[in-house]
Amino acid sequence: MNTLDVITVIAIILFARLGVRLYFRYRKLKNDPKNPKNDS
Repeated sequence: MNTLDVITVIAIILFARLGVRLYFRYRKLKNDPKNPKNDS
């Protein structure tokens, strides 16, 4: 693997973790109706 492959793999892992975290936070907000200040 050259340097570009290593950078690409690291970027994919970081974006995947960020997406999973945002998805779970969004799901928790939708399933929590007793928090009225978070509905946009």
